Amino acid sequence: MLTAAQRQTARFIGALSIVVAITLFYRKVLPDVNQTTVALSFLLAILAVSAVWGMVVSALMSVAAMLAFNYFFLPPVGTFTVADPQNWVALFAFLVTAIVGSQLSGRIRKEARASNQRRREIEKLYTLSQKLLGEGNVIQLLNAMPNHIVEAFEAGAAALFLADKQKFYRSGFGSAHLDEERMRTAFSRDEPFIDPVGGFCYAPIRLGLRPLGSVGISGSPLSRQTLEAMGTLMGIAIERARAVEQLSKTEADRQGERLKSALLDSITHDFRTPLTSIKASVTSLLSNSHQNPSQQRELLTVIDEESDRLNHLVAEASEMAQLEAGEFALDFSAVTVQALVDAALANCRNALGSREVRVELPAGLPPVRADLSRAKEVLAQLIENANLYSPQDRPVIISAEANANSVLISVADQGPGIDDPEQGMIFDKFYRGKDQRYLVQGTGMGLPIAKAIVEAHGGSISVTSQLGHGSVFSFTLPIDREAAARR
Repeated sequence: MLTAAQRQTARFIGALSIVVAITLFYRKVLPDVNQTTVALSFLLAILAVSAVWGMVVSALMSVAAMLAFNYFFLPPVGTFTVADPQNWVALFAFLVTAIVGSQLSGRIRKEARASNQRRREIEKLYTLSQKLLGEGNVIQLLNAMPNHIVEAFEAGAAALFLADKQKFYRSGFGSAHLDEERMRTAFSRDEPFIDPVGGFCYAPIRLGLRPLGSVGISGSPLSRQTLEAMGTLMGIAIERARAVEQLSKTEADRQGERLKSALLDSITHDFRTPLTSIKASVTSLLSNSHQNPSQQRELLTVIDEESDRLNHLVAEASEMAQLEAGEFALDFSAVTVQALVDAALANCRNALGSREVRVELPAGLPPVRADLSRAKEVLAQLIENANLYSPQDRPVIISAEANANSVLISVADQGPGIDDPEQGMIFDKFYRGKDQRYLVQGTGMGLPIAKAIVEAHGGSISVTSQLGHGSVFSFTLPIDREAAARR
């Protein structure tokens, strides 16, 4: 590989060769050519060389072209003597024009190179901004920032110094060579520092006029303007991540308060009703010892039923807590959809009463990989919801269809339907439809429990609904490939 001196020597030889080629062309091929044409040819060649190889080479070429023009084309030809004084003027004008033209061409070339450099740096800043503004967690952002700088600017290494934490974050090969003291100085003085010899750049990270830290880069020389823009961009990204994190925390607190309110509402409404019935029945039994056996049995039945209801509410809350904590295990096996539907209907027999239930299962459904007791719980919950939220004289329809990797099981009712905004919240804990929460008893935990169980199976659950026409709840279970292959 050629050194810089060898490349420059080759350029000088090339420029002189062009002068020799133009001279030979007009001397041998077009001996009667006009002197003006020769001069313009030399000028065009000088401008081209200046645009490609720079001012130094073109200046040497200008002197060589002037000498060749004088010796070979100005009378008396063959000597460096100029007979006509007008030719002295022409020769001087040619030299000045060649040098000024090459200088202007070189300046344009330099400015074009600087413009391209600025354009590339702006593109890299844009790439960096996309990476930085995509982070919403402060700790992750600070750890990822040096990597993003190395990737965006194709640098050898990068390091970040954050003043409030007095901590350094590094990335890239050779990041240890970035001077920590220099980075602290860039922060304290609030101004960039560029070391072109070592290839190091240091710049403060600012938010407005307030410095937050500093950044160091090696192996990628950047302009002062780019360093300042990058420092400002990083400061904005850090403060944005902090704001997003604070907003997320505030939203989490707000959601926590909303959840507490919903839980309190659920407890006061759903737990108080059975407790009131139990209290009234016990009080009646204790205060009236002359009740006949049928009245006593009726009151005891109320106590028994309401106690079961309370036990069910507590069991749901406990199950929801276990599901969220992942403290449960699934016993997977190959289960036919028909067996799953039969088990769920048997579980709902008392609740359904005389309700018509239509089961529409196509032939040849593959078995699913599921925990039968848990999957049955999901389907039973959907059937009970359809029974509670639709008129008694309307049927509940259970259907299924096989997809590429799963079986979709659906429960359809002809109830009042669910409004579009509520469909996105129907699987939230303790959420109950705004028009149904005081008409139908419940805690709002059934569907969240069903969702958690389905997702533990690797499936998904959803609802489609239209006001006045009913709802369709659907969930998927994965196909058991081994059992399907054996059929």
